[in-house]
Amino acid sequence: MRVLNDTIQWQGDSVVVTATRSERKLSNLTVPVTIINAKAIQQTGSIRLTDILKEQPGLTMTSGFGAGVQLQGLNPDYTIILINGEPLVGRTAGVLDLNRVALGNVKKIEIVKGPSSSLYGSEAMAGVINIITDQSTQVPIQVSARYGTYQTKDMSVDHALNSKHLFYQGFYNYYNTDGFSIRPNSSSRVTTPITRYTTNQQFKYLLNESTNILLGVRYTNEQIQNDISVSNGGVTIHSNGTENMHDYNVTASLNHRFSNSLKTSFRSYLTQYDSKQDLLTLSGQPYIDLLNHLFQRIENQTDWIVQKNITAIFGAGSVMEGVKSSRYDSEQLRKTNSIHYAFTQWEWLPNAKTTLIGGARFDENATFASAFSPKLSLLYKINANHKLKLSIGQGFKAPDFRQLYLDFTNAAAGGYSVFGSAQAQQVINELNGIGQIGVLYDNFYQLKKLQPEYSTGIHIAWDIEPNATTFLSLQLFRNDIKNLIEVQQVGAYTTGAQIFSYLNIGRAFTTGAEFEFKKQINNQFSINGGYQLVITGDKDQIAQIKAGTVYTRDASGNSRRLTMSDYVGLPNNSRHKAQLKFNYITKNGLFANLRFLYRSKWAVNNTNGNQVFDNGDSFANGYVSIHSSFGKNFNNGWGFQLGCDNISNYIDASNLPNLPGRTFFITMKYQLNHKK
Repeated sequence: MRVLNDTIQWQGDSVVVTATRSERKLSNLTVPVTIINAKAIQQTGSIRLTDILKEQPGLTMTSGFGAGVQLQGLNPDYTIILINGEPLVGRTAGVLDLNRVALGNVKKIEIVKGPSSSLYGSEAMAGVINIITDQSTQVPIQVSARYGTYQTKDMSVDHALNSKHLFYQGFYNYYNTDGFSIRPNSSSRVTTPITRYTTNQQFKYLLNESTNILLGVRYTNEQIQNDISVSNGGVTIHSNGTENMHDYNVTASLNHRFSNSLKTSFRSYLTQYDSKQDLLTLSGQPYIDLLNHLFQRIENQTDWIVQKNITAIFGAGSVMEGVKSSRYDSEQLRKTNSIHYAFTQWEWLPNAKTTLIGGARFDENATFASAFSPKLSLLYKINANHKLKLSIGQGFKAPDFRQLYLDFTNAAAGGYSVFGSAQAQQVINELNGIGQIGVLYDNFYQLKKLQPEYSTGIHIAWDIEPNATTFLSLQLFRNDIKNLIEVQQVGAYTTGAQIFSYLNIGRAFTTGAEFEFKKQINNQFSINGGYQLVITGDKDQIAQIKAGTVYTRDASGNSRRLTMSDYVGLPNNSRHKAQLKFNYITKNGLFANLRFLYRSKWAVNNTNGNQVFDNGDSFANGYVSIHSSFGKNFNNGWGFQLGCDNISNYIDASNLPNLPGRTFFITMKYQLNHKK
């Protein structure tokens, strides 16, 4: 396919690695993949990962515990985030804050939707987002500086050197803002100064034509001035202080090609995430939160072209993982777990129109039950303009350290406690023995060892390319989840403060449709957009509603039976989401864009006491946000960009505390190219 404007990203010859863990052309993939290239990132003015992901079809950003991402209606803890194929760690309440990732040296981002545990194991139940950094040597040095609203400053330096056998690429980023955040449960704005440093160093050494060694080092340091408030049980507690984070990543690999049909790679990866939050309430009560997450992995993957139409992948590895936290019983004692796994994938091309890929992975988990994750996918090219894709697979998510070992009482939020399932009954019984427990609910006696969550996902896609300048895609999906781990209140203290723990009690589903279109109008103008419909639900709650055992209150306060027309499904999910983008670019480097994002209302709090989210509960309002930027790249290497995010100045104090109002920015950059 010929593409006139490379801000539109459906090039059939693009190479993708995330979907199959090997290089495949986008036109030959059997599963839906979204590619965001470096030019699209630059022309939107995105500098953090959350900036660009919020504009992608089928993705929804969340605001609790940092900027997380929902895929196909599933919460952030079900999507694995990778940098160059290696996972990031350091989640808070299951959310990995995507603001940690700078985009200055990113070559492209690959998004695979649907269960991907057959290749990536736990946390890939909803899909995979892989950030691939630039490893080219085409630009010896590139410098950019950005200034924006709230005295926001972002500066990046990207440089590369190479010789006959050695390649080096370095990236440095500094980000600082006075910023602001909106106090939760209030409408007051407070300053939230943030400072982040990021560096990424990459080395490649060619031992010979068939063998090379890769080494990568990444480090991020973040400092945040906190000024927050939390309401619980009618009591609002204000506190302020600091939060410090360190994120280290080191990866090394030895890659050898035996022949054109056989190659292997030995990889090792070490990452450590450290975070400390030090707060003081207005009453003088201290609150300290520490987290240290250590993750180590070794892995081998071998790719084998068995014959012209059959390709196989074999892999195996081991993970050693440990966490220390003040939220566990001792911040000095590291909770550990080990995982040994093996996976395989086979690709068969029976004819020119059909591609069939089957794969499976087995994870032997020392702490939790082992998991087997199969997947089967099919691509059928009806003709040159129509393609059908079908995939079915099983994803899983093992219980994490938090769900097992949490021993946390939040003095900054009314004194509630959350206990991991591995020790909840013992700890609560000890508290009961000294007279601190006021009430225990029936589900307290149901606490037991947690099992992994499982999801069976089905995805159907129909891609249409009626001509060289038009692309349409219709996708249908369904995810059925069992053993859903939920946090529930299991009791209360004599003071009335709640006591929570985790149980395998849920059966849920997410289902829906996605539509994408991209149109090149002429050499300068293009338009693209997308729409997603998501329907979610708790199967057990639906059964209770149909049985007539769930009640709610009408506008007059009278009790009545809840009907299915009242039911809204899982919280924090919008039924409708859409994007519309207009792009303009000329051959002399001038570009401009206008982007519209829409999200419908979503349930945030159960306010009528029936533990089911229905039309009588509290909702966040739907909204439209508008963004725009324009700029020019000159032939001498200089360039500039002006932009405005959230032009409509939409602010939701209670439900979107991290969404700032209207913000402006200007960026200047210089790029030194190799002389021809």
